[in-house]
Amino acid sequence: MAFEIPRINFPKAGQGKGAPRILWLIGATFVLVLVGYNSCTTYVKPGEAGVKQISYGMGKGIEPVVYGTGLHYIGVGEKLHLFPTRVQVLELSSTKSESATDIEGHRTTSAINIQTSEGYNVRVDVTVLYRIADPLRVMQTIGPGRLFEDSAVIPRATQDLRRTLGELDAEDFYRGTKRMDKAAEARAQLSAELKDKGIEILEVFVKRYVYDQRYQTAIEGRKVQDQTVFKNEAEAKAAIAAAAKNKIVATGAAAVQVELARGEAEVHKLEAQADLYRRTKAAEGNLLIKLAEAQGTELENQALRAAGAENLVGLRMADALKNTQVIVLPTDGEGGMNPLDLKSLLKRFDVKE
Repeated sequence: MAFEIPRINFPKAGQGKGAPRILWLIGATFVLVLVGYNSCTTYVKPGEAGVKQISYGMGKGIEPVVYGTGLHYIGVGEKLHLFPTRVQVLELSSTKSESATDIEGHRTTSAINIQTSEGYNVRVDVTVLYRIADPLRVMQTIGPGRLFEDSAVIPRATQDLRRTLGELDAEDFYRGTKRMDKAAEARAQLSAELKDKGIEILEVFVKRYVYDQRYQTAIEGRKVQDQTVFKNEAEAKAAIAAAAKNKIVATGAAAVQVELARGEAEVHKLEAQADLYRRTKAAEGNLLIKLAEAQGTELENQALRAAGAENLVGLRMADALKNTQVIVLPTDGEGGMNPLDLKSLLKRFDVKE
């Protein structure tokens, strides 16, 4: 199977030279514009501020303007120095775990060696938080770049901390209140010294302190003894408090029992009084009933003794015999009764005519 190779027609000499020249001209112009743009502008990122320095010409020196976030034009002989405006961290520590030099705005240097008022050496780890409040002032008084760390913050912080913490006794480092008061004093001094340079000190923290070995051993033994004494005193106070509590509990329990007995006696007394009252009232009621019955009997007797009582007796007898169908009575003899003899019946019941 055969393949046909296509023919390529090359331009003849002198033909098509205009198009490559135009392309080269456009490319060169673009490169020049890009290079000029990059060399004449500076971008200020968020969290930064810029201060322009003019090297020669009119207005030579530091321009009294702070440039914020954005793209800014920089002319020939001019340079825009950038300063961080976020919180900066200075670690004065010899502990490896505290070092964070790879983090922007986090600087680590050696710990501070403090000589106490007693002559002992204490190595202290300190953290200083600060921020650049006035970049223009920093540029005018200190200089560009990170000079504010090496020329101002680090040496001043070391000096003030040595002076203030050196006023403490060796044991004062164990007392949190005194240590914190001296850290606050160091912060106030450092803030006053750096305020005019455009740097604001936010906080100073004393994090870790290590005594030299000879004092560390002595103070640990003394602290253990002190803590033992405090423990014994606390246990004695706890025993006294427990005894007082038990006494109060016993007194309260006795008072409760007394009150319960008194309450029970009062209940029995009230029950006896109630029973006496009930029996008294019952006796009075029975007496009244008996008197009423006697009075009724007396009235009946008086009524029966009155005139016409015989008729009442007869009516009552008749009423008693109303439902009687058969009465067996003797009709002869001395006690005989003839029911047909009404006169004798009335006479027997003492009914007068």
